[in-house]
Amino acid sequence: MRLHPLFSRPRPASWHVFRSDDRLLLILLGAAVGICSGLAAVALNRALMAMLAWLHPYRAQAWAFVLPAAGAALSSLFLTWIVREGAGHGVPEVISSVSRYGGLLRLRSSFSRLVSSCLTIGSGGSAGPEAPVVMSGAAIGSNIARFLTLNDRQRVVLVGCGAAGAIGSIFNAPIAGLIFTVEVILGEWSAANLIPIAIAAVAGTQISHLLQGNQIPFAHREFHIDLSVVLASIGLAVLAAAVSLVLTRTIRRAHHLAGRSPWPTWAKAAIGGGLVGLVGLPMPVVLGEGYHAIREVIEGRFASGLLVVCLAVGAKVLATALTLGSGGSGGIFAPCLVIGSLTGRTYHRLLSLLRPHTTWVNEGCFALLGMAGLVSGIMQAPLTGIFLIVEITGSYEVILPLIIVSAISTSLCRYVEPASFYLRDLMERGQLLRPGTDARVLADLRVLELLETDCISVHPDMRLGELVEIVKRSRRNLFPVEDPRTHRFLGMVYMDDIRPYLFDPLMYDAVLVGEIMDGQVETVAPADELTRVLDRMDALGRFNMPVVDEKRFLGMVSKSTLLDQYRKELMVQTYHLRT
Repeated sequence: MRLHPLFSRPRPASWHVFRSDDRLLLILLGAAVGICSGLAAVALNRALMAMLAWLHPYRAQAWAFVLPAAGAALSSLFLTWIVREGAGHGVPEVISSVSRYGGLLRLRSSFSRLVSSCLTIGSGGSAGPEAPVVMSGAAIGSNIARFLTLNDRQRVVLVGCGAAGAIGSIFNAPIAGLIFTVEVILGEWSAANLIPIAIAAVAGTQISHLLQGNQIPFAHREFHIDLSVVLASIGLAVLAAAVSLVLTRTIRRAHHLAGRSPWPTWAKAAIGGGLVGLVGLPMPVVLGEGYHAIREVIEGRFASGLLVVCLAVGAKVLATALTLGSGGSGGIFAPCLVIGSLTGRTYHRLLSLLRPHTTWVNEGCFALLGMAGLVSGIMQAPLTGIFLIVEITGSYEVILPLIIVSAISTSLCRYVEPASFYLRDLMERGQLLRPGTDARVLADLRVLELLETDCISVHPDMRLGELVEIVKRSRRNLFPVEDPRTHRFLGMVYMDDIRPYLFDPLMYDAVLVGEIMDGQVETVAPADELTRVLDRMDALGRFNMPVVDEKRFLGMVSKSTLLDQYRKELMVQTYHLRT
């Protein structure tokens, strides 16, 4: 394969300095990736504002429910037929690329989700713009790394820079961008990664702030936090965890039902969008990203009663599940914030009814706590929930109850759901390989790389005396049995099977290999993952397993060779993490 002319030219001396110590290189590239991510976030935000303004006059019409249906259908058609990408939330795809493919993402992913999410959210779909921008920023970082022929570790760092710049830009919250990237996307706290990712988050935030001001953070109000609020936050944490679980399972159920439907993808998205539009007719709060509802709740201007607020929580959960479960494009951040704020307000109303003589803090405080509880519970990322709420509101005085709500909500959700909303599907498909885990270390090894081919094959009609002569010159204590005509694998003969006859020469001509072989031996395929191979060895108590492909014996894979290569690969990956 011929290289691009840029790569074939001799590198300047300064480039070799960068490649030998990449800290400065990653810092500079991180800033560039953060700026690009910020521009992507600004572009999506302005496109959403323009689309919402364009469709606003039609919202009052009786047929307005078709708007989310049309937007979802167009979004699905764009992803399926134009850019040829499947539906998804965006963040799981980024995590999968980091876990399995060294951060490799396609170039078209840098804009595909921006367009599809604009169609979905701008038309009224209940989703957020954060996940599409995260995928866009991550794809920008990945392709910059590929263009400069950086290694996997450097590419993963730039993918993280893109995600951090995206979150920092969309929320004007650089610390939340940094923590979300480390806690959710990368899954590891590495000192070598923090500086470039932090710079990218700041760069993305500054670009957004320069071009469109402080567009997302909500009005800050002073809240007096006393012991009653701290104790009451425990109950809110339990409620937030329950709502998080309901939201997670409702989205999963909607996705499952849509997957079983025989209709084309665009039709399923259109049906989901149409149902969202119908829910939005009596409850307009469920449409779009919903940040206006959060502002009203925090500022105390959401004047609806307890029953209406409870219905709004349920309607937003349903609308989000219909949007994301049916194939709409968007993220879970914004719905979590809206549902969390409404949950906090519901809890405040319940407290006021149960203890009417107690002077409770303003309901906006409980709205903030509910937002943190939902974000932490859904993503099982408590630090992201804490710092996101603190940064977008500036309410540092609520940090103690924020910590309590986030920690309890995360713990309860993790007890019921071992994996977060983003990671559940990846874990079920075996695509989640966090740094430092056995699965991640073994992911770069293949069965054929560990193949031992020094085994001597025997056939079932061979007499024991012939087998004994083979044993004398073999270094192995096991022998594969093959059909002499077709070479089909039939089983294994182990030394333990031969031992009872070794010292009785009279049996040498009386016993055939086919009579003492194990014909039910479990085998390994070349495509099997080594983590599963190792688990099967442990379960069977075996130190060796035969590798068979299309009924042909290829060799043996042994636990000793596997663990030796595991140690070498661990040393390589640990070195990369440290440098």
